[in-house]
Amino acid sequence: MRKVNYDRFPSTKITGTILQGWDAVHTLLVECFKVKKVVAVDFYAGVREEEVAGELELLSPALFINTRNLMKPQDEIKAMTERFMTDDVLFGYVTNLTLNDYFDAEKLEQARKQVADATGRVIIVGSGAAMVAPAEATVVYVDMARWEIQQRFRVHEVKALGVDNREDAVSLQYKRGYFNDWRILDRYKESLFGRVDFWLDTHIANEPRLIDKETFFKGIEETVKTPFRVVPFFDPAPWGGQWMKEVCGLNPEKENYGWCFDCVPEENSLYFEVNGVRFELPSVDLVLLKSRELLGEPVEARFGKDFPIRFDFLDTVGGGNLSVQVHPTTQFIRENFGMYYTQDESYYLLDAKEGASVYLGLKTGIDKNEMIHDLREAQKGEVVFDTERYVNRLPAKKHDHYLIPGGTVHCSGSEALVLEISSTPNLFTFKLWDWQRLGLDGKPRPINVERGKDVIDWKRDTEYVNKHLANRFTQVAEGDGWREECTGLHPNEFIETHRHWFSKPVTHHTNNSVNVLNLVEGEEAVIESPINAFKPFVVHYAETFIIPASVGEYTIAPYGKSVGQECGTIKAYVRY
Repeated sequence: MRKVNYDRFPSTKITGTILQGWDAVHTLLVECFKVKKVVAVDFYAGVREEEVAGELELLSPALFINTRNLMKPQDEIKAMTERFMTDDVLFGYVTNLTLNDYFDAEKLEQARKQVADATGRVIIVGSGAAMVAPAEATVVYVDMARWEIQQRFRVHEVKALGVDNREDAVSLQYKRGYFNDWRILDRYKESLFGRVDFWLDTHIANEPRLIDKETFFKGIEETVKTPFRVVPFFDPAPWGGQWMKEVCGLNPEKENYGWCFDCVPEENSLYFEVNGVRFELPSVDLVLLKSRELLGEPVEARFGKDFPIRFDFLDTVGGGNLSVQVHPTTQFIRENFGMYYTQDESYYLLDAKEGASVYLGLKTGIDKNEMIHDLREAQKGEVVFDTERYVNRLPAKKHDHYLIPGGTVHCSGSEALVLEISSTPNLFTFKLWDWQRLGLDGKPRPINVERGKDVIDWKRDTEYVNKHLANRFTQVAEGDGWREECTGLHPNEFIETHRHWFSKPVTHHTNNSVNVLNLVEGEEAVIESPINAFKPFVVHYAETFIIPASVGEYTIAPYGKSVGQECGTIKAYVRY
């Protein structure tokens, strides 16, 4: 292992207006009141509401309205959302509700009348605050990245939309966010982009940062014109390893890190570095605002405002095997969860130590009824599931690439650093066997044998794996100091992947699709525009970076310590 210059805090650097601290926010709002009597401070889910509301009450408004008090009773909201939450411990169904459905129509109208009749300062706080305020009000939006929300779920400190569910299990809080709240609030936020005057970052408790509309849109415009990275986040796992601690410069005192989410724009943050000060916002804002420029018109036409490609790391170096698992087919995920595409994926071995392996596909000639029987018995604790009786175990080495279309039984073994390249419905893993292991909470993790048996493709046997899924490399082009290989993915998957080896500059084209890449070999590389459309962008080993479709042509070359050496990238894009 080697420690390299992995950047954990990538940012778009701009100039603009930024304020720090509640005193500065107070001063700004007092100035706003000199022009407009109403300030609406709208919330995404997961905001520490008491902190924000408490600070705003210090401004001594004549009328203070919290939108939670205008919503339907909690029991009515729970009943309204029950069909989306379902009775499953993990999985729900994608909502079709809107934020307006949460409000008591009579209370909402009364509040609007109170605001219109008020003679002094008016402050409205909470999700939907702008719905109460008149069109001419000052609107402040308190945004929140989903990863930070999940950290707050774990300490039970934030309420859901219209519901105080802080005492619920973390998995249930996440499920309500994933299937219901986040989708409602993303649609609502999208309707507000042109109306928001100021954006408030409260990701760090009691350290607010505020930017104005012009600075916000400047950051968005600058980001979508250039290669960029979202802010990676790291998390432990029951099977987690030690590789990322050293390579990514993480806390060595932590027991392990299993995950790195390096490109999940629905959940990651973006940083704008404004006049040298970091401002955090959800990277999904870029997707919502600039879907065509970012994704490309054909990709946007197919996926709308979903970012369809996900990159993450699975670290089992010095750790254990992942759970034996399977992802649903497109038909299953559509009928059961309301999603319109599934989590097809692949494992790219960024690194592999002695003994590394990948479990992939089923052994030829097994009896599927016996396998399901054994999985059920193992789930009850009656037997230890004999994984290698049923599942192929393939020795794995650095730079191998294994393709895993939905329906394929699989897992990474220990001693591997997997770059997982997949489509983005990231919740839908049906665990079949977890090696007699407990989760980080000390409890068994949910097993889904019954769902799994309904989606397993029993034809994905040993011969199929060797012919179609394991290391399907084909050289497709070469030039002076570079060569290009097609590495997949499977024909069932909409993601294509190509690997480039280069010691000299190599030209790429986005071909009207967003490109997502990782520097899989070499210390540093530089991405440049042949027409100087953006500043040279330097990336380091193991960093994932995004090239917006609108960039068009770009080059990648070894940089710094890597000049004169061979580097490698893996690139993913959408087939169409």
